[in-house]
Amino acid sequence: MFVAPDPGLMRLRNSSRAVIGVALAVVVAELCGLSLTASITGGLAALLALFTVLDSTVRAQRLTTALLPAAGFPVLALATALHDLPLVRDAAFLAVVFAGVYARRWGPRGHALGIFGFMMFFVTQFLHARTGQLPELYAAVGLALLSAGAARFVLWPIERRTPPPAAPPGLPGTGLARPTTRQAFQATAACGFALTIGQALSDDRWYWAVGTAWWIFVNTTSRGETLVRGFRRVLGTVVGIAAGLLIAVPLHGAPAPTAVLVAVCVFGIFYTAAPSYSWMMFFVTVMAGLLYGLLGVLHPGLLLLRFQETAIGALGAALAVVIVLPVTTHAANDAWIQRALHCVRACTAATLDRLAGDPEADPAPHAAELELLLGRVRMALAPLVHPLSPLRARKARARQVLGLLDDCAREVRGLVAVAADPQASHDARLAAACWRVQAAVEALTAPHGAPELTAPAAPRPAAAAESALAHLHGLEHALVALATPLRTDPRAPLIPAA
Repeated sequence: MFVAPDPGLMRLRNSSRAVIGVALAVVVAELCGLSLTASITGGLAALLALFTVLDSTVRAQRLTTALLPAAGFPVLALATALHDLPLVRDAAFLAVVFAGVYARRWGPRGHALGIFGFMMFFVTQFLHARTGQLPELYAAVGLALLSAGAARFVLWPIERRTPPPAAPPGLPGTGLARPTTRQAFQATAACGFALTIGQALSDDRWYWAVGTAWWIFVNTTSRGETLVRGFRRVLGTVVGIAAGLLIAVPLHGAPAPTAVLVAVCVFGIFYTAAPSYSWMMFFVTVMAGLLYGLLGVLHPGLLLLRFQETAIGALGAALAVVIVLPVTTHAANDAWIQRALHCVRACTAATLDRLAGDPEADPAPHAAELELLLGRVRMALAPLVHPLSPLRARKARARQVLGLLDDCAREVRGLVAVAADPQASHDARLAAACWRVQAAVEALTAPHGAPELTAPAAPRPAAAAESALAHLHGLEHALVALATPLRTDPRAPLIPAA
């Protein structure tokens, strides 16, 4: 969490801005005389707007933020109207789950709108909101989105100076094989299980099980990824409950210290979301305990129930990915690794064009995309490198793949730095080196039976003017080394039998 790379301090700045946006939303709601329930709803709406809107341009982010009420307001009305009709409410909740996951096929905007709609239904259960509170809930959410927009686009417009890289699109497919369709059925089945068992455990707090099952399916692709994410969510919740017993319970909902600690939790949620799902869940759990303290319902038994409902939700997600249209970890791994390799090739070609004098060629966006793709590769390989994984051979090969892909990313960052140097010039040897890199990528991504890769000869000591050649040579070495773990049968032992 503390040593993960943070280029340009983007995570630090986003986290700090989130605290400002959420605090502004709550302060505005309080100044307008809204109730505590409405203020909490507004704070959560601002947090969601800043957390889930991830479009690749500022203009698209503004439009998505403006569209959030279109997804949230009808769901708020539906959830409050059905609060006293459990069977109908449960069916409506599952319909919102299916629609929210299915909407991910429309990219970052559909992803954000789906999450926001689901969370508006969840929040009404969390706060036991009724129809009579709907006007002030609408007011709180509207003010919160204005506050989040002000923080994001006016007070601290980070993306205006540093455009965010486009999020890598999901893996392709058709019909039930399409990831969004498959996950919609999986998530609905998981949430249905969680809802049924969760209500048997508690008539009042069952929604935590549903929320757990839902969030486990966010940004996961394969069976293994989902199982590991469920484990990490339970782990983070357990540690967060322990902290809640030591921090939130003794406060008894005291407003000032609770507000300060909620701000710390908001910062922690944003800062740790990318490198550590367990730590993010720790901060989410502590924040939930603090909010329960503000509402005057917090006690140790409630935190224990939170753990039980979380375990039920994780179990529901695990059963769904194993039984309902499962996708193997190996299939997802191969797809994401191939996309990362194609991105390496695109970055290399753009670097060559830039050094050859093409002012329009820019390898930087490809390098930024590569970082995002490597994040997806790490998530896909997480089940194999997990400490509890019993597959020693596959764990060793997965670690080797991650190390070599990190080497590729480091060399690509070096290429981008060289291409940005106005003193760097084209060298005839660059073209040959780039072609060798592209040939190595094609060999790795071709079907089995492609020609074997051979290691390049050791280069001469590179002078400052030859740094691009040095980076290309390092890239070629890493790609050649990747052939061994990628072409080995996943079921093969680590050391072949003599």
